[in-house]
Amino acid sequence: MNYHGAPGLELGEGNVKLDPSVLKVLPNDCRVVSTETHGVSFWANTGRIDVNLSNGQPHSFFIKVISTEIGRQMMCSEYECMKAIHMTSPDFVPKPVAWGTYETIPDTHFFLCDFRDMIDEMPDPYQFSSRLAAMHQDSKSPDGKFGFHVETFMGNLPQLAGWEDKWQSYFTKSLRLALQLENKAKGDDPEFDHLLPILFDKVIPRLLDPLESNGRTVKPSLVHGDLWFANAGIDADSQFPLIFDACSFYAHNECKFGAEYEQAYHSFAQISPPEEDYDGRVDLYKLRFNTHVSALFADNQTLREQYESQPPMQST
Repeated sequence: MNYHGAPGLELGEGNVKLDPSVLKVLPNDCRVVSTETHGVSFWANTGRIDVNLSNGQPHSFFIKVISTEIGRQMMCSEYECMKAIHMTSPDFVPKPVAWGTYETIPDTHFFLCDFRDMIDEMPDPYQFSSRLAAMHQDSKSPDGKFGFHVETFMGNLPQLAGWEDKWQSYFTKSLRLALQLENKAKGDDPEFDHLLPILFDKVIPRLLDPLESNGRTVKPSLVHGDLWFANAGIDADSQFPLIFDACSFYAHNECKFGAEYEQAYHSFAQISPPEEDYDGRVDLYKLRFNTHVSALFADNQTLREQYESQPPMQST
């Protein structure tokens, strides 16, 4: 965990005292009624803030608090990612409010958004996929490029920042970064290193070149970036699916993850041509994701074994 504590400002146990930086971004003249810990995070402390607005109406916010310079970058990343999604699909994510640094503890940082009470169940595949496909289709990348304007974080490790004109170029650089992080976390693997030239010189061009050749193009779509069951839920009030904890970038929409919803998703979004390469592309995208996850958990050797056994290394 990247959280070192906030003495006097911890959430719950009757405390309603908040750092001045947090108070400044709450609605004017609201009164803090209660705070409590809420949710689970590998990297941060998370909680709920209940307030009464100036008109007497109750309102709740979700707050995530984290320490260190990396924590500051993570909070900025989450805010920018959630803001981008909210601008495109405002009903699909809790509304982001702000991110910032504690005034009283300068090494402590926060992300604040509207609180949405959620049902602990998996969303309906077709209802969820309809919203996800709409987000991909309605999003618009600045200048039509792939990437993101700030460095984003999956967990507490960075993803590739910046922009690329071609999807293959962005994906290749993104995978190289994930492999570097994994190698740093778990050490060199000569057997896997021997396969890397095959991956970068043969497999990636074979699977991604056809997407952007012979008149074909790939639309840069805003993706969540870390889409699995723990980052999605059902709004208790509206009963509609929600996503959260995003580490977004503009990508090929098939780079969405969440394979259990794949069939439902493609009832709303057409598979990119050439369709016969689809399974190989999805395995390739999973390789980047799984490599990054393996880097996050340095002590879990099983994660390395899983990503090394993936099919793309055998493609020609």
